[in-house]
Amino acid sequence: MPAVPKAEFSLQDAPNSPGVYVFRNSSGDVIYVGKAKALRRRLANYFQPSRARTADIKLRSLIHSIQSVEILPVHSEAEALLLESRLVKQFNPRYNVELRDDKRFLVVAIDLNDPFPRLVLSRLKKDDGRAYFGPFPRARVLRQTVRFLSTYFGLRTCAAARPDEAAFRHCLDSVVRLCCCPCQGKVSPEDYRVRVEGLLAALRGDVGEIVARLDADMKRLAGAHKFEEAARVRDTIENIRYVCDVERRRSFERVVRAPVRTPQDAVAALQQALGLARAPETIECFDISNIGGILAVASLVCFRQGRPSPKDYRRFRIRTVSGADDFAMMGEAVGRRYARLLAEGRPLPDLVVIDGGAGHGVAAVRALLGAGAPPLPVLGLAKKREEVYLPGREAPLTLDRHHPGLHLLQAVRDEAHRFALLYHLTLRRRRTAESILDDVEGVGQTRKEQLLRAFGSVAGLRQATPEAMCQRVPGLGRDVAQRIADTLGRPRLIPADHKL
Repeated sequence: MPAVPKAEFSLQDAPNSPGVYVFRNSSGDVIYVGKAKALRRRLANYFQPSRARTADIKLRSLIHSIQSVEILPVHSEAEALLLESRLVKQFNPRYNVELRDDKRFLVVAIDLNDPFPRLVLSRLKKDDGRAYFGPFPRARVLRQTVRFLSTYFGLRTCAAARPDEAAFRHCLDSVVRLCCCPCQGKVSPEDYRVRVEGLLAALRGDVGEIVARLDADMKRLAGAHKFEEAARVRDTIENIRYVCDVERRRSFERVVRAPVRTPQDAVAALQQALGLARAPETIECFDISNIGGILAVASLVCFRQGRPSPKDYRRFRIRTVSGADDFAMMGEAVGRRYARLLAEGRPLPDLVVIDGGAGHGVAAVRALLGAGAPPLPVLGLAKKREEVYLPGREAPLTLDRHHPGLHLLQAVRDEAHRFALLYHLTLRRRRTAESILDDVEGVGQTRKEQLLRAFGSVAGLRQATPEAMCQRVPGLGRDVAQRIADTLGRPRLIPADHKL
């Protein structure tokens, strides 16, 4: 099923069958990938109301970060394990730990360019000319089967690149007749190649003759009451059928290649939904934050290829607007941004998103025209119904709530809102802190500005000794410095008879 916003997700949407679930945050990034034998039962552990309060810190943090849920049903738990591993390696989610290392499922490799090829196990499929089979999630079964098949066809298992007399002296396989000993010339390269072809046929599923022989051996051992040996042969048969089951391997490989929506997919979907001539690889979004026009600020966030690009974020203090006029504030921020980009000859974004409705969008378009910018795609995204307002279009565009393009717009808008609010709150805290100095006798506006310029902030001033204040602010008296220290909570450090 496609990604569903967390607020709209229902456990009834999840089947009670094996599968993988993917959690994304507000930016569209994958933050957790998990597998389940029964998806509905597993997801209930995350979405019970009490879990957000009673779970451990890590789980609570994960739950609060989830913005959308994607479910990928599969046919078996083994397939879920493979798909989970592939997605963890692909996205490297923040909250995954167990599968976050470089360990991967085993594959079988054989170098057919070697005069005497042998089976080897690998964690990676490389473009190195070798033939690969797998992956196989059951490592122990695979190792046992590879050892059996190598013995059955008499292939070498030594690690020597070119087996010779030195390798033979340290080999026991020839002693117990497990190897045809190509290092001793006991088999020609042509005869050895016939053995390799038989092995390859088995790995491709032709194991009828091998299984028939083993089945006869199992019955013979059972008839002789050698039940433990018969059980080992039975297990070998099961292992061979598992490793050499071509249909099962193809099913797993289909799972490993299962498509999962990426940020780039959302970019393409948004381009199609808006009818844009080019993909919105670079999106810039503006938001305004203020309280009745006081401490008004604007934020600019940038997404590149569907992902946040924090190094391109910008913030603005609104300078020319008085009162609570959000449209004018938006126009000032947009105009300043693109006038500067044009003056510096820097590239413009592919899409401009405005947090707001039609009025905010019109203000942005006017600001772009005033800055002399060429025509740019602009849209406004209204929070209430997530309607998309496009200039020149009377009715807003409404995208399906599951549309990946809408999810991308929501992520961009939410990030701009977060960034603007953070800046506004920072200024409010700074103003509140600075107002403490207004209570100090002998500190006027000019002196306060000198102190803040010298120490950066009230927090930096609080760490300073009165001596340091007097040294860095010319003309500041000892008594005033001490009063500042007392007001900010520092202990008295200047002796009463000390002269500065």
